[in-house]
Amino acid sequence: MKKNLLSLVLAMFCISVMAQNSVTLKLNLEKNKVYRFNSVSESTVTQTINGNSQSSDTKTNNTISIKMVDATPDFMIAEVRFDSLITNSNAMGKVTNMNSRKEGDIKSLEATEVMACINNRLSKNALYVKMDFSGKILQVVNSKMLSDVILKDTSSITLKNPIGSMLKKQMQNMVSEKALKTMVEVYTYNLPGKDVATGTSWDVTINTSTGGMSLDVITNYHLDGVNGNTANITAVSDIKAPANVEPIVTGPAKITYDDLKGVSKSNMVIDTRTGLIIESKSKSHIAGNLGISYTGGSMQMPMDINSDSKVTA
Repeated sequence: MKKNLLSLVLAMFCISVMAQNSVTLKLNLEKNKVYRFNSVSESTVTQTINGNSQSSDTKTNNTISIKMVDATPDFMIAEVRFDSLITNSNAMGKVTNMNSRKEGDIKSLEATEVMACINNRLSKNALYVKMDFSGKILQVVNSKMLSDVILKDTSSITLKNPIGSMLKKQMQNMVSEKALKTMVEVYTYNLPGKDVATGTSWDVTINTSTGGMSLDVITNYHLDGVNGNTANITAVSDIKAPANVEPIVTGPAKITYDDLKGVSKSNMVIDTRTGLIIESKSKSHIAGNLGISYTGGSMQMPMDINSDSKVTA
């Protein structure tokens, strides 16, 4: 009798321990409540041209807010706003500062003023996204309308080619549905969307679009532990260009980047009640050769990118 009672107590204890070490990791947002995040990053890009290294530093400070406006058993609709987009860069001594709170000027002869205008328009207009409960963006519902609003009167850009045509292409890429999905998924798409136990791993693949480059980010997440209403997660990402990726065409130049590869490592704290990030810190390194071909010649440009980023609720 005592032996049976002891076995029952042990079994109940084991079940209790298992329950404490498993958690549901999926989005669970309160309707019409605004959740706001701040993302800060610093990156250094080093390019080698004819044996000479040239570096540029970029610092960004972005704020984003998410509000769930409707939900079904399979997906939710959320309003997403880029409340502020701030970028400070130093490219070989040339310092530029952009803040989405400044209106900029689409007709300016300064590229930073033109891009500031586009960022300002983006910050003033909401995205409506359809996403599943793992945080994956299924659709930007108002993508076409948003693109039309942000890119209106870009025909009046007075910057001469090739800078003018490069800017127009950059703007189009920036407000494409693919790029907008990437900008939101950085904050949301890192969950398995189900119950998981401590020690469990899951994979998430995101195809990012940045600066005209398409990169696959394949991330393995690992649930390290659960403490009250928080889950501690570590993540390791492999970064590479997709197979047969299209080159970037800039005026007469064609740039291939299929040699780029990298890795990113992150530590995250997730609020298990909402499924949203409380804090995330990551470091990444990408390196490889850019192939540049132009009329009458071609060259290889080694590139090395190091970055640190932090997201806080």
